[in-house]
Amino acid sequence: MLTSHKLAFVFLLLAVTAAAAQQSGAYRLAPGDRVAISVFGEDDLSMNVTLANDGVLKYPFLGDIRVAGLSVPELERTIADGLRGDYLINPEVTVTIQQYRPFFLNGEVNRPGSYEYQPGLTLEKALAHAGGLSPRAARGKIEVKRANSDSFERLDMDDPVYAGDVINVPQSFF
Repeated sequence: MLTSHKLAFVFLLLAVTAAAAQQSGAYRLAPGDRVAISVFGEDDLSMNVTLANDGVLKYPFLGDIRVAGLSVPELERTIADGLRGDYLINPEVTVTIQQYRPFFLNGEVNRPGSYEYQPGLTLEKALAHAGGLSPRAARGKIEVKRANSDSFERLDMDDPVYAGDVINVPQSFF
């Protein structure tokens, strides 16, 4: 019989799992992301870790797991499949993103630098983090270099900004 504490934990676990799936369905993990991994009933297999530059996670019993490029549900499935059989009968794995890797704002903004990414971020919101545009900013020529690209592309104020993006605000000539 489930006690009220166990029942509350089960509901909390379901809520966290649903929130993680909602917030990170398309999000791909990369170095700099901080994730929490929990295996229900197995404290020794639960951890908080910032993904290293090589994109590999060292996980108990499974060794090195290439995490970079995986979504949260894919990482949950990878760990559960690895633990199933030899270690656990039916592991319940939950992965949540504790902190996203930053995005960067350079050029004609009031406070250039790195800022923590938040899901649903647009260029307009990202610029607000940096105190807005400087008076010399070329508003129509703002560019972004996406984390998975080598080239820059133009951005409008309502375009999305992603973790790892490098945004450059050039100086206006007039």
